[in-house]
Amino acid sequence: MNVQEIIEQSTSVIIDVRTPEEFERGHVTSSINIPLKELFERVEEIKSFNAPIVLCCLIGGRSEQARCYLNGRGIECYNGGGWMDVDGLVRRCA
Repeated sequence: MNVQEIIEQSTSVIIDVRTPEEFERGHVTSSINIPLKELFERVEEIKSFNAPIVLCCLIGGRSEQARCYLNGRGIECYNGGGWMDVDGLVRRCA
């Protein structure tokens, strides 16, 4: 399954792993901000979403780090890359 298919399901959760300051400058409307440095202490919260997770950041590097970490903890998640790309997918699927 690819990121577009996950977003089309509309049951996915979009997590932006950028800093709060970056998030405030622009983000996917439906996304939540969990900065990469907080990810490690919020694993149980993320598990509670019980939905496929699409991760995004500025260009995809931090979201890939987050994907690797969360996949290693048994959480289904996908690297959406840059938040503007994910935003475009969300807008097309709306």
